[in-house]
Amino acid sequence: MTNPSDVPAELEALRAAIASGDPSRSMPALAGLREIPAEQAVPLLLLGLEQSAFMVRSLSCAGLGVKQSEAGWTALLDALKHDEDANVRAEAANSLVSYGLERAWPVVLEAFRRDAQWLLRCSVLAAVADHPAARPADLLELARLALTDADGTVRVGGAEILTRLARAAASPSGDRAVAEEARTLLQSLQQDGDHRVVAAALNGLQA
Repeated sequence: MTNPSDVPAELEALRAAIASGDPSRSMPALAGLREIPAEQAVPLLLLGLEQSAFMVRSLSCAGLGVKQSEAGWTALLDALKHDEDANVRAEAANSLVSYGLERAWPVVLEAFRRDAQWLLRCSVLAAVADHPAARPADLLELARLALTDADGTVRVGGAEILTRLARAAASPSGDRAVAEEARTLLQSLQQDGDHRVVAAALNGLQA
């Protein structure tokens, strides 16, 4: 067990490593914050978001999704809107959903509309697609947006959401109107130029 008197020294060592500018020191230090209480970890994760290496900022975003606080939420919003690296923006979106989909939905939907980078869009699709709090109408809106993307990987993500919606009609709580629209969209994807999208659509139509 760590002696309480050693904790400030441990935190200071972690702070120095995170601020070192050397990812080989920063990354292990950030990973080590898993064992640190949120009130002590969050300031160090925020420090990580200020570093120049995108890997360090991305890992800091992931940490702020686990060690949650209002300061972390605000920092993640800023990273989602302004960070220059798509990996960081994608991780920020994923972490924001960890705070609850009801709160995060307007934010990640706006980011999906604004940010055409495929990595960000795939992160939003993955975070939302199987979320238990996701509403069928919202998922349908997101899928429609995904289907207009030039990147086939994003369109596949949209098709997978449509598949979930189409199959949900079989359950007592399923929205049959949404399911029918999802099937119609899946049928249209059979003409997509990307074979991965066609395969995802055919899989969905087997529901």
